[in-house]
Amino acid sequence: MRRPAFFDTNVILYSDDAREPKKQARAVALVTEFQRAGLATVSLQVMQEYFVAATRRLGVDAALAQRKVELLARMHVVHLLEADVVAAIEFHRLNRISFWDALIVQAARMARAEVLYSEDLQHGAVLGGVRVVNPFLPS
Repeated sequence: MRRPAFFDTNVILYSDDAREPKKQARAVALVTEFQRAGLATVSLQVMQEYFVAATRRLGVDAALAQRKVELLARMHVVHLLEADVVAAIEFHRLNRISFWDALIVQAARMARAEVLYSEDLQHGAVLGGVRVVNPFLPS
């Protein structure tokens, strides 16, 4: 483990989802492993999406969700600029993935992440030089 790992919102959400105990345990272990090594990475988009999904879908109290966002802010946080949004649009057009997923890929590329942990993108795909891994698939 030498390069950063980027965490998509869904992985962060599972760390709080007691309805999915196996996924929750896997998400907590994985995020903790990379946090301890100083290699866990998210973007502002992930922080925002987490807050909305945690409070709406999981019913997490807004104050608790805010505390989690504050903890995510301790990770390496990628801040996209205008040129990055344009690059994500281009990536979206050329690779036929959603614009929001293209923003995630762009942020992972900017972080020089080796891996992008996500349940939303194709496991094993290499997008913009970043390998997508669904951490919830059986080994």
